[in-house]
Amino acid sequence: MSLERINPPGLAPASGFSHAVAATGSRLVFLAGQTALDADGKVTGDGLVEQFETALGNLLAALAAAGGTPHDLARVTVYATDVADYRRHAKELGRVWHRLAGRDYPAMAVIGAVRLWDVQALVELDGAAVLP
Repeated sequence: MSLERINPPGLAPASGFSHAVAATGSRLVFLAGQTALDADGKVTGDGLVEQFETALGNLLAALAAAGGTPHDLARVTVYATDVADYRRHAKELGRVWHRLAGRDYPAMAVIGAVRLWDVQALVELDGAAVLP
């Protein structure tokens, strides 16, 4: 399995994402949207950064259960109820990503959402991974 992260010089510098990811492998894993739910199904964390950390941890736990690692992520979509707040906390969110998922970024998008399934949730992440 291999993931090639592609960031063409003619595009704006990729910071916190890759412009494209080419994947080869034998198993494609789709990861459902994850919010900051704990094991009891309750949203935890009062702020965006805390909720992002839990949601990313949940996404990575689902990936690990499927046999993958953060390096296998080809695509992640972030749904945020307040994109301006997400932008304000971008550096902190980047530090959380580095600590939990490393320095390899998948193709990513941040999409503003009026609300998420879990009413108290501020952020949700879903994704796709390619495993060997």
